[in-house]
Amino acid sequence: MKTIAILSGKGGVGKSSLTASLAVLLSKKKKLIAADCDVDAPNLALVLGVEKFEEKENIKTSEKAKVISKTCPECKEHVDVCMFGAILWDEKNKNPVINKFLCEGCGACMLAFPKGTVKLEKVENASINSAKTSYGFPIISGHLKMGESGSGKVVTAVKQKAEDLAEKEKADVLLVDSSPGIGCPVVASIQGSDYIISITEPTPSALNDLQRVLKVAEHFNVPYGLVINKWDINKDFTKKVEEFAQENNIQVLGKLPHDRAFVDALVNLKPIVEQKPAYKKIFQEILDHISILENR
Repeated sequence: MKTIAILSGKGGVGKSSLTASLAVLLSKKKKLIAADCDVDAPNLALVLGVEKFEEKENIKTSEKAKVISKTCPECKEHVDVCMFGAILWDEKNKNPVINKFLCEGCGACMLAFPKGTVKLEKVENASINSAKTSYGFPIISGHLKMGESGSGKVVTAVKQKAEDLAEKEKADVLLVDSSPGIGCPVVASIQGSDYIISITEPTPSALNDLQRVLKVAEHFNVPYGLVINKWDINKDFTKKVEEFAQENNIQVLGKLPHDRAFVDALVNLKPIVEQKPAYKKIFQEILDHISILENR
C-alpha cells in the first residue's frame, strides 16, 4: 500500500476539494481508503457527500490535570508554574483550581506542587468516525471535540485506524487529507507517507506558507509535487510560483482554474469531477504525474 498526503501551507486553498476529486478518480482503478486528518475542521466527508457516519468511536488521546487534595496552602506560591494560565487560587479553600479549558496536560503542576496535590487524567477529546462513500470507498474521519487539545495525537489515531482498515481490505492507496500549516497534526499526517501532494494559490501569503510546509516534508525526506489552484486569478504571480518550483526542482503536477463550478460542487456536496466531468482530465493528469502510482 502507498500512502499519499495532501498538504497546504494555509487553509482555504482547495486542499479538501483536491483530495475528494483525486479519491474518486483513484477509486475507479485502485482499492482506496480516504482519511480526513484535518481533525480541527474535518470536511472531506461533506465534500464526498457523506451525510451520516455509520460508526463512531470516542477516543482519549489527551490528559488534563485534576486537583485531588482538600487543601494545599503551600501551593499558592506555585500557581504561576502553568504557562497556559490554567491554574487559579481558591483563597477560601486554600487550594489551586484548574481551568479544564486552558489546561494542556503538560504536567508542570505535578512537578511544582507537593505530591498528592494533583494528578493527570485521560480525557475523551475526540472521535473517529467512519462511513462508506457513494463512490465505493470508505472514509475515516477524525473530529477533535470543541475546546479540547491534542490534535496531533488524534491524527495519529486516525491514521492508525485507516491503516488497519487498509490492511484488512488489502487497499492499494491510503489518501490522507492533512491539516493546513506546519503544526503537530501536519507532522503526524506526513509521517509514514510515500508521497505528498502540496497545493497552493498564486498569492504571496500562500507561497510563503507553502515554502514552510515543504521544509517539513523535506525534513521527513518524503518526495512531493505541487498543484497550483486558481492559477488564472494572478497569472504574474503564478509565474513566480512556477519559478520557485523550477528553482527547487519541484514538479508542478497540475494547475486548476478559478471557476464558480467549484463552489457549486461544494454546495451540492460533490467532488468537482462529478459536478463538472470536464475536470476529470485535469485531475487524471495530476495522478499520472505521480510515479509511485504506476503499475500498481
